[in-house]
This record gives sequence, C-alpha cells and structure tokens, in this order.
Amino acid sequence: MSKALDLLRLLERTTLVALLLGMTALFAFNVLVRELGGSLAASFHWIDEVVRVMNIFLVFLAAGLALERGKQVAVDSWRDRIAARSGLPLRRIIDGVGALFALYMAWLAGNTAAFVFASGQQSATLPMPIGWIYVAPCAGFILLALRYGASLFGVFDRYAPSGELPE
Repeated sequence: MSKALDLLRLLERTTLVALLLGMTALFAFNVLVRELGGSLAASFHWIDEVVRVMNIFLVFLAAGLALERGKQVAVDSWRDRIAARSGLPLRRIIDGVGALFALYMAWLAGNTAAFVFASGQQSATLPMPIGWIYVAPCAGFILLALRYGASLFGVFDRYAPSGELPE
C-alpha cells in the first residue's frame, strides 16, 4: 500500500505542478495579448475559462496531499484536550468520519457530473461538456477519502508534528 501511495503522490505532484505552470503561462499570455494584441485579444477569450477550470481541478486534487501533510485547518489543542479527558480515540474517529464524509461527497459530485453530462450542457466559451467541472470534486474527494483511510489504518501518521513526509 505504501508503494502505491508513493506512486500516487508522484502523480499528484506532477499533475499539480503541470496545472499550476499551465495556468500561469496561459494567464500571462492572455495578459500579454490583451495589452499588445489589439483586436487579436478577442480570439483568446477562452483562456479565462480554461484557467478557471484548471484552478478548480488544482484545488480539489491538492486536498488529499494537504491532508496527508497536515496542512488543513485544524484545532489541535481542542481535539487533543478532549481526547485526553474522554479517553476516546478521537483521531481515529476523525479519520473514519472524514473518510465516510469524503466518500459521500465524491458520490454526490459523481452523481452531479453524470446528471450534467446527461443533460448535454456545454461551456459557453469552450467546446467541452460542463460536466467536467464536477469531475474535479469527485476525484478530489476520492483522493481525500483515500488519505483519511490510509491515516485510519496507520499507513502514515498525518498527525506527526512536522507534517512533512519523507522524500
């Protein structure tokens, strides 16, 4: 499982870097064309929409890595105080509930994507079905559920103080 997670991390990092660099290049090109291109700028109206879709994928695909590295928002002192006083395995409960919630959200996003694809809705500026926008949260929540599950079963410790994984 650890090797598969390492490969997934590499794939996610590569995808996220490619998305970020692509967004930056497209946006910079768009600004340059609008500044210097005159009437040519109207031909590149689609760039804003492409960058917006790329950003949606960037945000959702990064959620699993952020969770794994401990970079999500958390109230650690409150959680640890409650766990110490109650004796409950609060971290395991959080991981279990987080995995279930993420799977539910992936299911909702998947159903929404299927509905929108079936409706035939198209982007106004791009020749693409608008359902692709809902594939991003579906994939992101599946990756998030995977991370919660891996933490729950001890594949890695997302609660480690440094929050950094070995390279």
